[in-house]
Amino acid sequence: MSRYITIKDIASELGLSKSTVSRALSGDSQNVKEDTMRLITETARKMGYHRNELAVSLRKQQSHNIGIVIPEIVTSFYMTFISHAQTFLRKHGYNVLIATSNESAEQERKNIEMMMQCMVDGIMVSVCDKERNSALFQSVIARGIPLVFFDRTVENLDVSKVRLDDVVMSFFMVERLIRSGCRRIVYIPGPERIRNGVERRRGYREALEKYNIAYDSALVLPSALSAEEGSQVMQQFIDQGTPFDAVFGFTETALLGAKSVIQKSGLHIPNDVRICCMSGTTLCTFVHPTITAVEQPVEQMAIETCRLIMEHIADDAKKVEEVVLRGEIIDRESTAG
Repeated sequence: MSRYITIKDIASELGLSKSTVSRALSGDSQNVKEDTMRLITETARKMGYHRNELAVSLRKQQSHNIGIVIPEIVTSFYMTFISHAQTFLRKHGYNVLIATSNESAEQERKNIEMMMQCMVDGIMVSVCDKERNSALFQSVIARGIPLVFFDRTVENLDVSKVRLDDVVMSFFMVERLIRSGCRRIVYIPGPERIRNGVERRRGYREALEKYNIAYDSALVLPSALSAEEGSQVMQQFIDQGTPFDAVFGFTETALLGAKSVIQKSGLHIPNDVRICCMSGTTLCTFVHPTITAVEQPVEQMAIETCRLIMEHIADDAKKVEEVVLRGEIIDRESTAG
């Protein structure tokens, strides 16, 4: 059975002391002769030796690893975030450990515990529930492990956060629909367990109120995140025969599912129904008609989150920050005309 090659194995192979081998492998040319160092490093290579980074971390009390925990990988948003974050962190000497919660608070808890066991220097988290793991996150803080929330955040914890101004951007998107003549605007919300879900619903209601359009609970569908859920709630709504002239989605995946149902029902987008969403990505450009969306500044969010986690790692006394970003409304075919 194969096993890890250790310094002891190399020392035994060469008949040298472990301390001599250790000094050679750490590059201590002051205390190890050049020919001895060459022999040791060559033997280590042939034997397949790899430095035990965990042991080094234990000695230095720093792993140069940062954990990223995300709720899902269905949309390209989180993969794009991770790509930008990895690029930024690697330039500053950090490796990245990634875990996905799959919208499960229990899996999220296990991911966080795994990150702590791996002795990461800090953790960046987009949560799947705004309350469920608050006590766990509090314990992370108590242990002195830097923590930064991004995109989906926990409101009542004294932790740095980077997020979109969801209320404002949701308001602007619905206002766009109203100004184009829409009055019966269906909303496909996100779950109340997500802070973004609460704030985007608020933006929807505030836009209606500004234009004196009565809030109609019949136009607010059950929450949906996936395309399958979006198609289900939209089909149920259309089957009821309730009139509508627009659909606003919490996220693009749910709206894509709803879009398919709308088109299969014989309605034309945008002539009969205009559709748009929050959290748009390149997926919005791969369908016909292309979808109007609020797009998050994902690269900026990644860089700001990385900046904050690195500053908290470097300075235990750094003050908590909340960075609120503005998205950009990208008008496309689904609301044209």
